[in-house]
Amino acid sequence: MKKMLMLAALVLGTGAMVNAQTTPAKAETKKEVKHAKKAEKKAAKAEEKKADAAKPEAPKAKK
Repeated sequence: MKKMLMLAALVLGTGAMVNAQTTPAKAETKKEVKHAKKAEKKAAKAEEKKADAAKPEAPKAKK
């Protein structure tokens, strides 16, 4: 009887180890998405600066 319980534990333990998750969780992919968003924002700001630099400024009126 004791040998049967040990065999059952061995089979169940091996099955659990085989089916264990080996790939990283989705938490790490969120960091990549945030990094991509930062790059997009940086590019948008750079475009705004270029657009502002290209526009001629109107002269300011004196008081």
